[in-house]
Amino acid sequence: MPRPAHTICSVVPPHILRNVADHASDGGGEARSTLEHMREVALDRNRALLAEPAAVAPDWQLRRRVYDAGHAYRLPGRLVLSDDDLRSCGDVHANEAYDGSGATHDFFARAFGRDSVDGRGMRVDSSVHYGERFTNAFWNGRQMIYGDGDGRIFNRFTGSIDIIAHELTHGVTQFSAALGYTGQTGALNEHLSDAFGIMVKQYALGQLATESDWLIGAGLFSSAVSAKALRSMAAPGTAYDDPILGRDPQPGHMDDYVETPLDNGGVHVNSGIPNRAFCLAATQLGGYTWEVAGKIWYAVLTDRLTADATFADFARATVDIAGELYGNGGYVQRLLAGAWDAVGLSVPLHACEHTRLPKRRRKRRTVNRDAARPARSSN
Repeated sequence: MPRPAHTICSVVPPHILRNVADHASDGGGEARSTLEHMREVALDRNRALLAEPAAVAPDWQLRRRVYDAGHAYRLPGRLVLSDDDLRSCGDVHANEAYDGSGATHDFFARAFGRDSVDGRGMRVDSSVHYGERFTNAFWNGRQMIYGDGDGRIFNRFTGSIDIIAHELTHGVTQFSAALGYTGQTGALNEHLSDAFGIMVKQYALGQLATESDWLIGAGLFSSAVSAKALRSMAAPGTAYDDPILGRDPQPGHMDDYVETPLDNGGVHVNSGIPNRAFCLAATQLGGYTWEVAGKIWYAVLTDRLTADATFADFARATVDIAGELYGNGGYVQRLLAGAWDAVGLSVPLHACEHTRLPKRRRKRRTVNRDAARPARSSN
């Protein structure tokens, strides 16, 4: 049955593209054309309805396809990689998109028992070489799309596994909480993609929470600009400060919440507030992020959020679930409440409803992802 269209969610916020377009010495033509194209794609998507994907037998098989868009805007393009054809591919963009979608799928399966983006075995499709020197990556409601970058300011978008996981998590959100994409709700949407994106990166690197750089998009920017990454979850507002990119505007506290009509009400900016709370909680808990903090965040995303949830709704739900899973008034619940308080979102422990988590319709299944796969060239 058709449902409302998924809003286009891209990894590079419009304020960065706008700054590059205005201040790059070469005129920023690629950034400007990317920004204009993203607006057109969003308008087309918002006019349409998305049909539910065809149901797939829940056999936990990883299904991926990677297409080459041939520097055009027609999707999906020419098939170059799939799990049905294990021939090697010499395209580094295609290989990274293939491997990154597989790593993201495996993380959600192993950590949370989720079978693909939609939770029921959806095939993960990706298109690389989208447009001419296109400077963004996005999930369009059906598949992943990657530009090559401009080669001067932006490196290739498939090179950061957290970018891949960030965008695929927009799909997970689409098929679970179906969060809106304006104001605090949209900033929550972006935060969840950053939170699971950093977890996939930590999982792939075998990192504890305290070992992570907590950077989203590290390596995306070239040495031509002064930038560590797109966003810093540990220290919002410090990811970049450059004459071309501008200065990172993310706040890390509700006192500095940005009211703006741009970027759907600042969804890429104000996500810094819950990002910092999540980083504080995960690092103070220690261990692997997905074991406790991530488990709570996933439960909230899939079981508790309404489509118009606010920061306060989300914070309360995480503290509530922490009490249910680890004890009301216990260490985890108190630590989580403290993390939210540190960013200006107070959650009184006595206000939590302490209701039990609803039982899942599908039991978690054992997933075997250790079968060897043919090596793929990275040249």
